[in-house]
Amino acid sequence: MGHSKQIRILLLNEMEKLEKTLFRLEQGYELQFRLGPTLQGKAVTVYTNYPFPGETFNREKFRSLDWENPTEREDDSDKYCKLNLQQSGSFQYYFLQGNEKSGGGYIVVDPILRVGADNHVLPLDCVTLQTFLAKCLGPFDEWESRLRVAKESAANSKWIQEHPECAYNLVNSPHLKPAWVLDRALWRFSCDVAEGKYKEKGIPALIENDHHMNSIRKIIWEDIFPKLKLWEFFQVDVNKAVEQFRRLLTQENRRVTKSDPNQHLTIIQDPEYRRFGCTVDMNIALTTFIPHDKGPAAIEECCNWFHKRMEELNSEKHRLINYHQEQAVNCLLGNVFYERLAGHGPKLGPVTRKHPLVTRYFTFPFEEIDFSMEESMIHLPNKACFLMAHNGWVMGDDPLRNFAEPGSEVYLRRELICWGDSVKLRYGNKPEDCPYLWAHMKKYTEITATYFQGVRLDNCHSTPLHVAEYMLDAARNLQPNLYVVAELFTGSEDLDNVFVTRLGISSLIREAMSAYNSHEEGRLVYRYGGEPVGSFVQPCLRPLMPAIAHALFMDITHDNECPIVHRSAYDALPSTTIVSMACCASGSTRGYDELVPHQISVVSEERFYTKWNPEALPSNTGEVNFQSGIIAARCAISKLHQELGAKGFIQVYVDQVDEDIVAVTRHSPSIHQSVVAVSRTAFRNPKTSFYSKEVPQMCIPGKIEEVVLEARTIERNTKPYRKDENSINGTPDITVEIREHIQLNESKIVKQAGVATKGPNEYIQEIEFENLSPGSVIIFSLASRLTLAELNQILYRCESEEKEDGGGCYDIPNWSALKYAGLQGLMSVLAEIRPKNDLGHPFCNNLRSGDWMIDYVSNRLISRSGTIAEVGKWLQAMFFYLKQIPRYLIPCYFDAILIGAYTTLLDTAWKQMSSFVQNGSTFVKHLSLGSVQLCGVGKFPSLPILSPALMDVPYRLNEITKEKEQCCVSLAAGLPHFSSGIFRCWGRDTFIALRGILLITGRYVEARNIILAFAGTLRHGLIPNLLGEGIYARYNCRDAVWWWLQCIQDYCKMVPNGLDILKCPVSRMYPTDDSAPLPAGTLDQPLFEVIQEAMQKHMQGIQFRERNAGPQIDRNMKDEGFNITAGVDEETGFVYGGNRFNCGTWMDKMGESDRARNRGIPATPRDGSAVEIVGLSKSAVRWLLELSKKNIFPYHEVTVKRHGKAIKVSYDEWNRKIQDNFEKLFHVSEDPSDLNEKHPNLVHKRGIYKDSYGASSPWCDYQLRPNFTIAMVVAPELFTTEKAWKALEIAEKKLLGPLGMKTLDPDDMVYCGIYDNALDNDNYNLAKGFNYHQGPEWLWPIGYFLRAKLYFSRLMGPETTAKTIVLVKNVLSRHYVHLERSPWKGLPELTNENAQYCPFSCETQAWSIATILETLYDL
Repeated sequence: MGHSKQIRILLLNEMEKLEKTLFRLEQGYELQFRLGPTLQGKAVTVYTNYPFPGETFNREKFRSLDWENPTEREDDSDKYCKLNLQQSGSFQYYFLQGNEKSGGGYIVVDPILRVGADNHVLPLDCVTLQTFLAKCLGPFDEWESRLRVAKESAANSKWIQEHPECAYNLVNSPHLKPAWVLDRALWRFSCDVAEGKYKEKGIPALIENDHHMNSIRKIIWEDIFPKLKLWEFFQVDVNKAVEQFRRLLTQENRRVTKSDPNQHLTIIQDPEYRRFGCTVDMNIALTTFIPHDKGPAAIEECCNWFHKRMEELNSEKHRLINYHQEQAVNCLLGNVFYERLAGHGPKLGPVTRKHPLVTRYFTFPFEEIDFSMEESMIHLPNKACFLMAHNGWVMGDDPLRNFAEPGSEVYLRRELICWGDSVKLRYGNKPEDCPYLWAHMKKYTEITATYFQGVRLDNCHSTPLHVAEYMLDAARNLQPNLYVVAELFTGSEDLDNVFVTRLGISSLIREAMSAYNSHEEGRLVYRYGGEPVGSFVQPCLRPLMPAIAHALFMDITHDNECPIVHRSAYDALPSTTIVSMACCASGSTRGYDELVPHQISVVSEERFYTKWNPEALPSNTGEVNFQSGIIAARCAISKLHQELGAKGFIQVYVDQVDEDIVAVTRHSPSIHQSVVAVSRTAFRNPKTSFYSKEVPQMCIPGKIEEVVLEARTIERNTKPYRKDENSINGTPDITVEIREHIQLNESKIVKQAGVATKGPNEYIQEIEFENLSPGSVIIFSLASRLTLAELNQILYRCESEEKEDGGGCYDIPNWSALKYAGLQGLMSVLAEIRPKNDLGHPFCNNLRSGDWMIDYVSNRLISRSGTIAEVGKWLQAMFFYLKQIPRYLIPCYFDAILIGAYTTLLDTAWKQMSSFVQNGSTFVKHLSLGSVQLCGVGKFPSLPILSPALMDVPYRLNEITKEKEQCCVSLAAGLPHFSSGIFRCWGRDTFIALRGILLITGRYVEARNIILAFAGTLRHGLIPNLLGEGIYARYNCRDAVWWWLQCIQDYCKMVPNGLDILKCPVSRMYPTDDSAPLPAGTLDQPLFEVIQEAMQKHMQGIQFRERNAGPQIDRNMKDEGFNITAGVDEETGFVYGGNRFNCGTWMDKMGESDRARNRGIPATPRDGSAVEIVGLSKSAVRWLLELSKKNIFPYHEVTVKRHGKAIKVSYDEWNRKIQDNFEKLFHVSEDPSDLNEKHPNLVHKRGIYKDSYGASSPWCDYQLRPNFTIAMVVAPELFTTEKAWKALEIAEKKLLGPLGMKTLDPDDMVYCGIYDNALDNDNYNLAKGFNYHQGPEWLWPIGYFLRAKLYFSRLMGPETTAKTIVLVKNVLSRHYVHLERSPWKGLPELTNENAQYCPFSCETQAWSIATILETLYDL
């Protein structure tokens, strides 16, 4: 089947440096490095710091990788070295040519996140998170310290006061002194404005207009800057420098070092940044200004030239500082405008000390003193060390540059968007540069990694890369699958990738608030939200392609402006829906859902978040519930987001319907389902802006299954918003009206929906809206593109199935008809032709002679409409080109087209099945196709109608009545004989096969529907043998009900939340034994009540005569045979029943020959207690006992009437009776004197288990048949290991055939292994196939034999287990060979002795395939 492991190939090319290219991989992948064209034939060595398995990651430790050459060719084209990726994080690789480094890059391996009590995997695309400000969560002692981010620290933190060297301060960063002086002056200016001292100069405390802004600019330029004279920190003391120059000129014997003629005189910055503390290089000065002689006049002239040059240099610095000051004023005024005037800003109101004109850039932990004295502090180390720079970020700056280091003028130019509550930490280049800080932050990081699975790197670009690497390495050492979210504002994808690749970032935050309209918001979804709908299916082995960083798409971050101010409150719901429909992680910030109408300030907000109270009124500002804001809708949308991510909806399509309406489609290529969310945004306030009531009609391709959710933003009558003093409250008068999981015709947003055609056979639904007002969303789920039921029609369908639909299988002249009408019929023939190159085959002749077969293939599918028709149209399009080529080439190209379609369709089938199938062997996968082959929906429904109250029931439009009808998948017993009409569905066959065909393959809904459909037909405590849609059912089998109960038990154990089926509604067709069939929905009962009825009826005793008894329902049966009995033996607990004229178990052959005088005589009545029914009933009683003890099943006993009195029999008592009596009465002891043996004279083999107990013909009890192995599998507790093993050995020796089990001991006098139903002679034991179950080798029992062998071998010990596994594999290998060679691609009902072909057998039988699948599942 090709590669199942995901392998990525990275081609290495000479001098290709990929440090800025992101390569994302997942754990479990294999990464292969291969030589590109430029390196082949050269000696290349690949190095990586990805550790050996079990080793701790060390970023500096590299190892070389060994080359592998699987083909051992001389060339390098197949040579590779590999990494098996089992660890998350960022890993570097590089490669050498000889000893020269030739290229390299990074790989990022995603973490595996696990959540919940069951520790289940949470895919990255399912992540839904909400940002909280820890300080607003209330007084939890340690929240703040654990939630703060490692790159910054609170300015008032105790440790930073004890270790000021950890921050940028005026001692370790004296270049910040001028900026500090400016910052203090602006603070004092702000205080004066707050106190009204500048009111007369046009600057009141409340800044309201451009005039006030211009006045601020004027005061700063005319008053503050001239007094500060910041340029002096960058200038030379001219007089002092001239005097020094003069002394050197006149110095005797002075030596002048010859300088570089290209060097010019420049100012050397004073490292301590004192006013006029700068200098110049006097050596350059002396070689530049040379007197023409040593006379005083010449010296003076030279000094004057030097003086003039010093003034020029100082003027240059003055101009430079002036330029910086211009930028500082612009930045300052921009900040004032945003905070106090801008409509989308916080509008802080009057200038106060709490809300100053501008945020302070530096800490000042001292008492206020006179400004003239303050400046002296910057040169006093014991004071200056506490004057620390605040942290922040710089718009448009190079993120790899540290804006606090020397050479940056960010603080002086006031370009920092400052966080006034934190200081910038000064790490240096290595731990030795600031030991305490590195150790402290490492410890903090390790504590964080101990308690949390993920971290957020807020403003990641302002953390030095080498620091972040060091800290994340420490975190991953403790939390290997650390989820790293980062916020980056680099403005460049290449720069983003530097951080993502170096740090191993899992998700990058992307902001929906950056969108200026709905079109841009949709574009962001398309950019970051998954691959496009219709993307090509990629092979497991493929090149490693550059990726974009995985996104955490947030409708709002804590830094964003308030969306209610920036857009409108009505936009919260549609925008969050658009964001959540992206196939990536999704996020929001607390306050968004409550519709808080202002930005919640990270720095200044001091109130707490509201509390949850389901009973809270809208007027209660301190509490919220599902009626508050959009909380209810958020809950539903977040749940949908997680479901879509978990179920593989990885493809996205964004449709801009109109200016305000965005439709986002999420599609799953594996299960072929789509979900469409239509959102009408409200970037403009609907109260003040015009929105058209005419909403465009939408065309949605496919069939809408349901409206997943519809919600509208509405107003409610309550008090308007008032800002609460203690709680961060939201807008109370706006909420959402929400409805979930409704049918399209129940929608209040959709006016009507019609079905139209868009081209031939392509169906769409036209949606007309009536209430899609601004702030509304509606989400549709669409039917899957190709279901397994549809694949049944495309790939299979035998002659009788097709005839029921009015067609038939293609008949090839001079040869025969195809086995299937679907593609498998053609592929089976081509599989025979292809290896022999048999171009003379009638099949090829037919293709060369005309287009009949070609047109049959496509037209058959096109006629069926819907998704099946789409496949037909595709084939028709391919065949159009096929018909243009020479006729002699058509067979080979026809084959090529079909192979491509066929293999794709098989993959489509397997992707909808369980992980056991998807990850299984070729045998498992091919065998699982029996589930597709045998499960389908015909023109007429085969199953009784399920309760209308049941969810997830498929419906279709009846082509004749045009009314909606259920179209549940039914399970055919076998092909071709039991495939259509009333003979398609049999209770016994269905439930023997259901576990293997439907449960093991993962088709849980179909399995549930079949269980419940048969439950609805329960009558007399029995499940029908022949179903006949329930109306024509025959209740003539004793075992079907117990197989049905076994399947319910298997369903509950195998299906997630399987116990829910016990509460599912069952529409009772026959609520009493004698009632006429009732329509579905007339009387519904939960399944557990139906189960209890079946148990109660058996304990009470069942006795009735079949309705319509006589030749009209069975032309062979004698009159007594129509009398049905069943019950439970009071002493043993065994279920018993039947008589010598009927056959109520699977061995149900009724004599048909008058000539041989066996008509009306069952060959194998198996009345009494059949061994497999006893085993099945024991399994059911034991299970119900377990459930009743846990109060999952509400009944602990059955109540029956005995002699006019009500008697209670507990499940515990019933269970013990069977347990105590089974082996005593069923095992044929090897001791001839065993007193439990009633008929020792009938024993002919010892150490076996009887086939029945209490048969009317006692010798039948002692026949060796394979049925006891069924009891061993379903109720192994009944058997003693050693006795069981002995009996299995006898069965292996006497009954085991190549493909099936002999149905009777060959030593028995009536044994005959050849079944011929057409033979009619005088032989009583053979005529008209009387020996159907008297020797021929049936396949389904071999599954139970092998499973029993496996179970008991494990109890016998390892050596026995090993031998048994060899036996099982050997037997199964023969089934595999048969499956591959069979044109039906199935396993037969039975074979004649020694696996001889039996022409009367079904060619593919449900229970044969099922039990072999079950064996593989156990193996």
